Amino acid sequence: MTRFGTALVVALLLAPAPAAASSTSARVWITTPDGTQLLTAGRSVAFSGSGSGKPTIVVDPHRRFQTIAGFGASITDSSAAVLHRLAPSARTAAMESLFRDDKLSYLRQPIGASDFVDEPAYTYDDVPAGQTDYGLRHFSVEHDRAQILPLLRQARRLNPELRVMGTPWSPPAWMKTNQSLIGGRLIDSPAIYRAYAAYLVKFVQAYRKEGVPIDALTLQNEPQNRTPAGYPGMDLPSWQAAEVIERLGPMLRAAGERTKILGYDHNWSTHPNDAANTPPDSVADINHYPQELLSSRAARWVDGTAYHCYYGDPSAMTALHNEFPRTDVYFTECSGSQSSDPAGTFSDTLKWHARNLIIGNTRNWAKTVINWNLALDENNGPHNGGCGTCTGVLTVKQDGTVTRNAEFYTLGHVARFVRPGAVRVASTSFGTTGWNGRIMDVAFVNPDGSTVLVAHNENDDPQAFAVQYGGRTFEYTLPGGALATFVWRGHSTDRPLAPTGWTATANPPADAGLAVDDDASTRWTTGVGQAAGQHLQIDFGRVQPVRRVVFDTGADVGDYPREFTVTASVDGSRWLRVPAAQSGQFVQAALSRVRFVRIELSAGAPGNWWSVADVRAYR
Repeated sequence: MTRFGTALVVALLLAPAPAAASSTSARVWITTPDGTQLLTAGRSVAFSGSGSGKPTIVVDPHRRFQTIAGFGASITDSSAAVLHRLAPSARTAAMESLFRDDKLSYLRQPIGASDFVDEPAYTYDDVPAGQTDYGLRHFSVEHDRAQILPLLRQARRLNPELRVMGTPWSPPAWMKTNQSLIGGRLIDSPAIYRAYAAYLVKFVQAYRKEGVPIDALTLQNEPQNRTPAGYPGMDLPSWQAAEVIERLGPMLRAAGERTKILGYDHNWSTHPNDAANTPPDSVADINHYPQELLSSRAARWVDGTAYHCYYGDPSAMTALHNEFPRTDVYFTECSGSQSSDPAGTFSDTLKWHARNLIIGNTRNWAKTVINWNLALDENNGPHNGGCGTCTGVLTVKQDGTVTRNAEFYTLGHVARFVRPGAVRVASTSFGTTGWNGRIMDVAFVNPDGSTVLVAHNENDDPQAFAVQYGGRTFEYTLPGGALATFVWRGHSTDRPLAPTGWTATANPPADAGLAVDDDASTRWTTGVGQAAGQHLQIDFGRVQPVRRVVFDTGADVGDYPREFTVTASVDGSRWLRVPAAQSGQFVQAALSRVRFVRIELSAGAPGNWWSVADVRAYR
C-alpha cells in the first residue's frame, strides 16, 4: 500500500512533522479552585519535536466545527440596579473589568421584567386591566433609559465586538389567557400572534434607535415552565411559537432588521416537573420541543436553537445538531449557585461551569456561552420571586465592594482569548461533563490564526498531560480542579478526515464503535490481557486516499499494543501489510488508497489490556 521501504516509512511516522517557527511555545493562564491563582499568567511552555509518555491531547486545526459568536451574561434589572448603587468611578471600573479586561462579548437582555428586578414586574406595553393595545400605541422602552440602556451602550464602547440578544419572560398581560404576567398562555388568535410579533419588532427597532442593535431574539424564556415562582413566565408550546414566528420573520425582514430568530430557550432536556404539567395539546414537545419547531413551516425563519443548563446535559445539543445540522446552537442561560457551604461556592462553581458550560457547551456545538446575572448584591438579589441562591458574575456589596466570582474567571478563560468569529477545532478530550477525573479540553482557532486550548483538570490531584500540534508537543501539569487557557501561533500541515460514516468491528467484539465515535473519553477495550488474534478493524465507508491512520489509546496510555501488525484493503478480501510504528499512546500506520484498515495483535501480553479510544485518519 506504499511505495516506500518499511524502515524509511517507520522512521517518517516516528519523526515530528514540521511546524511553523512561531509555535516554539504556548502562553498559559490558570485559575485554581482555592483562588490563589485567578487567570494568572504562568510561564510559557515550550514545544519540542519529541513525543510524550503522558496522556496527550491532539489538536487538529483543520477539522472545524461551529463559529463562536461570544461569551457573556445578562444585565438584568437587578444587575443594573446594583451597578448603579456604585459611585460613577467604581461603576466604570466594574464595567471595564467585565468588558475591557474580561472581554465579555455577548449579552442576553430580558425584554421587560424577569425574576431579577427590584420593582414590580412590567412589560413595554402595559395597559389597565380589561384594555387592549393591538396597535401598540403605548409601547415604550422608557423604563430602560434610566439604567439598563446606559450600561449597554457603555459595554459596547468598551468592547465594540459586543452583541446583544433579547428574550421576553412574558408578553403584555392583555395578550394572555389569564390576563397576568405570571403563567398563562398567549390567546390563540391570529390578531394576538400578529400583535406579539409586532411587539418584538418594536423592541428591536427601539433598541437600535437607542444605540443597541439586537443580534437575535427568542420568543419566550423557558416556554415549558408553566408555573414560575411568582415571576413573569408563560407556557408557549411549539405550535404557538411557530404561529408567532411565521409572522415575526416577515415583519423583521420588512423592517430591514437582520435580527436572528432562535427557538426554544429552555433546558437541555425537559425537567420532569415540566413534563408532568404538560397539557394534552403539547405532549409532543416533551424532550422534543426544538425538533417540533424545526419540523414546522416556521423553521425557514429560525436561525438557531437556544438552551439552558438546569436539567439534562450538553450532549442534547449535539443530538439536535445531528438532526438539523444547518441550524445553529446557542447556549443562553446558566446561573451560578451558592453552595450549601458558602465557603465552597467558588470552587464548586469553577469546576461545574468549567466542564459543563465552558468546555461541555462548546464541544457540543454552542456558539455562545451566556451566564445569567452580570451582577447581584451580597444577598443574591434583589429579586422578585424566583431564585434566591443564584450568584452573579460580580457581587456588589452595600459598602461598594465589588467581588469577582468564579463566573468572572470561567468566562474570562474563553472570552479574553477566543474572539467572536473564532472556530472550534478538533481536539481529543478525555474528561466528561459527569466528572471522570480526566483532563477535559476544547480548542479554537481565532480569526488572526492563533490557537486557543482551554483545559480543565477533573481531578483533585495535579495531573500531567501533553498537547500535540503540528507534530510538536508540550507538557504541562495542571493543579487539581484547575482551569487553564493556552495560546500559541503556528500551523499544521495535517489534513484530518471527519469520521463520518466510519464503522468498526473487533475481537473482542463489544463496543467496537467507541473507537470511531469521535470521543476520546470513551474507548473500545479488550477487557482482558492482550492475546494473539485480538484485533480492531475500521471501515472508512468507501475507498479513499488516506495517507496515515492513528490508533490512540487515549488517557489509558499503558493500554498500547505490545506486538502487532497493521494491514489494509480496498475490498475487505485482499489485505496487504503496511508499515506501522508505536510511540506512547499512538500507533501510526502509513497508507495510500484504502477502505479498510486492521490492527491485530501478533503476540500476547497477559498483564496488559489493549484499548483504542480514538481513531484518526489524515489525507
